[in-house]
Amino acid sequence: MLQGAIRFVAGTVLLALVAVPASGQSLQGSTASLDRQNRAAQEHDFTYIDTAARLRQFAQQGWLVRVQPGEDLGLHAVSFPYARPEVALFIERLASQYRAACGEQLVVTSLTRPLSRQPSNASDRSVHPTGMAVDLRYNWNRGCRLWIERVLVSLEGAGVLEATRERGPAHYHVALFPAQYAAYVEQLTTDLIDESEAVIHVVQRGDSLWRIANYYGTTVDAIRLTNGLRGSRIYQGQILDIPNGR
Repeated sequence: MLQGAIRFVAGTVLLALVAVPASGQSLQGSTASLDRQNRAAQEHDFTYIDTAARLRQFAQQGWLVRVQPGEDLGLHAVSFPYARPEVALFIERLASQYRAACGEQLVVTSLTRPLSRQPSNASDRSVHPTGMAVDLRYNWNRGCRLWIERVLVSLEGAGVLEATRERGPAHYHVALFPAQYAAYVEQLTTDLIDESEAVIHVVQRGDSLWRIANYYGTTVDAIRLTNGLRGSRIYQGQILDIPNGR
């Protein structure tokens, strides 16, 4: 079986397959992005949790849920592994698809942080204290990096989150808009219930267009046309949309 295939199926779809920049050019962050994050927190009537004890109270009430590591998901140096339920759902879905696409775990480096436990380099407008944010480890593997940036850009374009590629240390900061995300997933499930699977393939070492086309039951010409390829040359880490994938 070819490695690096990611299927988007009714009920498990995380993003719509729309044309977006592979480079993640909209992940630069801005004052406007911070404005949108804080406005969403206000619209959801989220509290900016001040202490660890208050955070534990929120968890006991069910307003925050525990994010569990597993085969698809790793937690690294996460002091408080709790998030809003929709954020936990987002992480679970993303981790499953990320592992399928890249062959490795998605690693979360931060979730809910009370105001009293914010790092010194955190923005004073950070929404981490609300439980609606998650930090994801930056992957230096080009194929994995392109895949996750494509997903984040697509979801940002759909208006369900704000994502920023941060430096020092390198990571992705994601502020999820819970109500919008829940509605988005529900709509995708409804729209795709009678549709065929759509497939994205991350090119692995040893792949060729002929081999990929043969595996998915399509043709080399169809893959070329779908992806705007002039020849047959492909490279490791390249992301290909597969037409009529099975």
